[in-house]
Amino acid sequence: MQKLIQGIHQFREEDFSPLQGLFEHLSKGQNPETLFITCSDSRIDPNLLTRSRPGDLFILRNAGNIVPPHGAAVGGEAATIEFAVAALGVKDIILCGHSHCGAMMGLLQPEQLASLPAVSAWLAHADKTRQIVKDTYGHLDGDRLVTATVEENVLVQLENLRTLPAVAARLVRGDLHLHGWVYKIETGEVFAYDLPSGQFVPVAQYQYPPSEKTVRLRTSDAI
Repeated sequence: MQKLIQGIHQFREEDFSPLQGLFEHLSKGQNPETLFITCSDSRIDPNLLTRSRPGDLFILRNAGNIVPPHGAAVGGEAATIEFAVAALGVKDIILCGHSHCGAMMGLLQPEQLASLPAVSAWLAHADKTRQIVKDTYGHLDGDRLVTATVEENVLVQLENLRTLPAVAARLVRGDLHLHGWVYKIETGEVFAYDLPSGQFVPVAQYQYPPSEKTVRLRTSDAI
């Protein structure tokens, strides 16, 4: 805790002053262009990863970067997404998974969640991911299996995202784009889902804007 308190003092003394004009502007309202949905994992910093500034990203975080489909739950995820899309008018939604995701490991080994009933219930929103991995990736194990699970979960959650009324309406209008990313913690690389190849490719090779059609990985190759 003392480290955080000291950090606040350093922020005020070293970081705030150069950006004071920006913060004064932001105090009058926000106008982010991107909703960034990612995991709660402490190893991910969306602003650091994207070199974005305060006000650029509207951020939603939870265990496993999960988006319950419309009607499955009434909670903060649906409300946050609806506000970002319908009230703030974001132009892009990035759904970003990451390597070595503990939530995805728990999804693969549900017996390890016996003492975490709330986590187990939450991961039920990724049951489709679990079934896809079971049926498609039986030849993988270890890190490769976790990576495939992370990738498939990004695609599943993008499908869930499309079921939300506010998102569906904007997609029909054609002024909202969805993106599936995977962040590799140990290398700093980001991979984006590429529709033409049906694979996750280095983000530098990603075509923007993407097609609004979602398809699944056509092979079991993993990053």
